[in-house]
Amino acid sequence: MHSMRSVIVYVMLILLASLAGGFRLASAQNTGYAVKKPDIGGACALCPWGAMADVVREAMLLYGWDVQICHNCAGGARAARHVASALIPEPRAVASGHMPTPKGPVDFGVTGAHYLQWAYEGIDFFANTPELPLYKKFRLVANIQEPTYLIVAVKADSRFSGITDLSEIVKERMPVKLLAIFRGGNLMRIILDYYGLTQEKVESFGGAYSTRYSEGEDFDIVMGIGSLVNAPEFRMWYRISQIYDLKYLEVAEDLREKLVKERYLEQRNLPFGYLRGVDRPIPTVGRTGTAIYGREDMPDDFAYTLAKAMDEQQHLLHWTHMNFSYNPHTVWKAFDVPLHPGAARYYKERGYMK
Repeated sequence: MHSMRSVIVYVMLILLASLAGGFRLASAQNTGYAVKKPDIGGACALCPWGAMADVVREAMLLYGWDVQICHNCAGGARAARHVASALIPEPRAVASGHMPTPKGPVDFGVTGAHYLQWAYEGIDFFANTPELPLYKKFRLVANIQEPTYLIVAVKADSRFSGITDLSEIVKERMPVKLLAIFRGGNLMRIILDYYGLTQEKVESFGGAYSTRYSEGEDFDIVMGIGSLVNAPEFRMWYRISQIYDLKYLEVAEDLREKLVKERYLEQRNLPFGYLRGVDRPIPTVGRTGTAIYGREDMPDDFAYTLAKAMDEQQHLLHWTHMNFSYNPHTVWKAFDVPLHPGAARYYKERGYMK
């Protein structure tokens, strides 16, 4: 009898251990491709990458995929690092109504097409980082258009309103209050270096130098990457163009060429009427593309379905606060970043690419 009880207890212990192992396995598989709940690294819901992550989730629900969104997986190079290393995001409070930070590793992500190229090439703020070999494993699924511009303006009522080129500041040692918004890697540093506008130099002229805009902040000259939407990184232009009369400046042609060559921007005109006070097309540079991408280990069927969903559910792009648009001629390419084979199969079937 004692022996029988021992056997029963032993069997029960084995069953409990098995169940516990099963629970651990189930817990480990709460997210991911295997359970059709992959994690996408995005940004805040008001940010471009967060808005796109919301579109991806809504579109993929229609095809049986419950995409989990990390709304705090952005922040320049950090976004690519989450995807490259399949990191589990650190818990962080998000705005009410948004999905909490996923508990599993990030499977794929959203980022700027230029950031994706910079990571793949290992330049700008992706240079000399431990993840460099992993960035070569990135694969594009879809590149959705979202144009932004480099905008430079001088306040019309400033005593420096006669400036036509930023090089005049150093040449004439002007004590300007310069507001240079740093977004988009080292782009602004390249631009300021071109004109010789360092903080030390501006302050040595008796001027002031700031890299962050605060409501009501005084300035003579303002510059930064912009778009006419209310995303946190762009809304400054939305506001100050209404509050102040601005005079918009052209970007020097050789600087435009440098940015095209070294950072994959495009020579574009800031369109007439784009912001209040833009009274003619202003030569500058622009960039476009919000890339949905993953690693080379992304399953082919998922990449195919994701490419299909973004195409068939294009209307979702129109109902965000962003200026997203779908272009079949460009959706399948982002500079030198390889296209995922599953996505390529879909675009070839549709005749978008040969």
